[in-house]
Amino acid sequence: MTEVLFYHLTESKLEDALPALLEKSVVRGWRVVVQTREEQRRDSLDEHLWTYREESFLPHGTDDGEHAARQPVLITTGPGNINDATVRFVVDSAEPPPLDAYERLVFMFDGYDSEQVENARSQWKRLKGEGHLLTYWQQSPEGRWVKKA
Repeated sequence: MTEVLFYHLTESKLEDALPALLEKSVVRGWRVVVQTREEQRRDSLDEHLWTYREESFLPHGTDDGEHAARQPVLITTGPGNINDATVRFVVDSAEPPPLDAYERLVFMFDGYDSEQVENARSQWKRLKGEGHLLTYWQQSPEGRWVKKA
């Protein structure tokens, strides 16, 4: 069964928190897809992952780029799994695909965006009702992830 995690951003923006989680995933040997709703957001995340930290290199690409299927981290706007990822991050209230293709599904949502909070609550209720095991993580004032449920 797919492990489903909810990451509630309260102390930082997605652009600050996502790279570290993606780096950890790549170090663990996981292939990852990051799903957002809009092409403009996909492209801005792509650009950010190349420049977020000078001493870091996070190999990644977008679903409209060359060699998309070979990317360890792929940013997409659609439900596909072009790079055969086992981990999927869903951001910006994107609608996730069926869970059965993934070992882990991570919803990341901005606690100061009421639409994202409401969407996360809706996803939580739906997935809980379907019998999935869910965990909820919230940022501490120091920006660390603390398991709350």
